[in-house]
Amino acid sequence: MKMYELYMSQIQKYPLLDAQKEQEIAGKISSGDKNAVKKLINSNLRLVVSIANKFKKTYKVSIMDLIQEGNLGLMAAAEKFSTKYNTRFSTYAYPWILQYMLRFLHNKTSIISIPQRKEEILRKLSTAQTEYAQNTGHEASKKELSHALGISENELKTTLNYLYSYTSLDAECNNENSGTIGELIPDFTYDPEKNFFKEIARSNIQNLVAQLPEKERFVLSGRYNFTSEVHAPTLRELGSALGVSAETIRQTEIKAIKKIRKAMDDSKLELYTA
Repeated sequence: MKMYELYMSQIQKYPLLDAQKEQEIAGKISSGDKNAVKKLINSNLRLVVSIANKFKKTYKVSIMDLIQEGNLGLMAAAEKFSTKYNTRFSTYAYPWILQYMLRFLHNKTSIISIPQRKEEILRKLSTAQTEYAQNTGHEASKKELSHALGISENELKTTLNYLYSYTSLDAECNNENSGTIGELIPDFTYDPEKNFFKEIARSNIQNLVAQLPEKERFVLSGRYNFTSEVHAPTLRELGSALGVSAETIRQTEIKAIKKIRKAMDDSKLELYTA
């Protein structure tokens, strides 16, 4: 905790910014002023700490590691902040910080969630297969494994379905090609006309969302993954960040969507967002 206390004492020296000062800094950022970016970041380090503390009781991770990840989101938001958003920087940066933290928390857990009993059987299965091969010189049959584990063959078969392997799409191919696995996957989805209308729809939706209250914008940003993170936050995670229940988040999402649909009807944007 000493490191946390030291960090807190260091960031207290950076003054908070009012709305007018933020807009001035946003203008400088648009002009490529790196010092303005740095000033905006330093003045909002306490925001990251505040968000990180909301996860402290739910997740057993280092608070400083979580703050560090949140600071990466803060930096990404600061570099993109602009006067055109017409909002306080804390409102704009909140989803960025949260997404970086949630991605960090997600990476600390299993890639694929497996029921606890199945996970326990898989661990015992691995041990049984190894011991059987060492003792007999050949692999055990399903019948022999089910007997060793004390489960039925049907349950063993179901459990084996949870075995999986994975690899990164950025992994290099093990052949004469110098590309990655991802580059070998053909893209049959590219459609210029469809992409054009998707961009119009995205722009319309962003404009409508920008008119919502802060909490509703935050919930929609998380629920619909506006920042395109690998792991979109769950209702419980969003509720933890805002200090409310998952049901409250769900109701907030429904309320926000109704407002957007009504605004679409009033603005006659159906054709663009179909």
